[in-house]
Amino acid sequence: MNTSYAKIGYARTSTMDQNLDTQIAALKVAGCGMVRTEQKGCASLVGRPELKTILDFIHAGETLVVTRIDRLARSLSDLQTIVVALKSKGAHLAATEQPVDTSTASGKAFFDMLGVFAEFETNLRRERQAEGIAAAKNRGVYRGRLPQIDMAAIQAKLAEGVSPTEVARSMQISRGTVYKAKALM
Repeated sequence: MNTSYAKIGYARTSTMDQNLDTQIAALKVAGCGMVRTEQKGCASLVGRPELKTILDFIHAGETLVVTRIDRLARSLSDLQTIVVALKSKGAHLAATEQPVDTSTASGKAFFDMLGVFAEFETNLRRERQAEGIAAAKNRGVYRGRLPQIDMAAIQAKLAEGVSPTEVARSMQISRGTVYKAKALM
């Protein structure tokens, strides 16, 4: 792992219920002077301000350190986006629990393989979830989320002559939803 420049740690959990302490401790042991943390699920890079900050401000020769690649991204394209951003700044990526260090040829190769497997795992999870939902629907168990908006209330207000914009504003819903309810009248 790159030892001559600063190491910036990044720890992430998918939910607020999970604990970051183990990741933070491992990153500190790896020599990270700074550790940025986030607790949110993600299938993409959108909505991750701490990671964006790291990518915006990392300098040439510095290393972004994670415990495992899946803490950084869930898809090969997101991993590649991160590595391209790091590479364009002359920075590197390393993982404490996996032999990933993009400052070496073997580390880059292993990183690429891990990215392929991470994306494969995500796709398998999606397939299993879809199969489970289909099976539950066949058994009549799965019906999806209950409607959160009372279409009858929208239609009643429209029938009273309230404009769609006023209905949307008073019920704090989109006008598109109001027009859908109107089309069902």
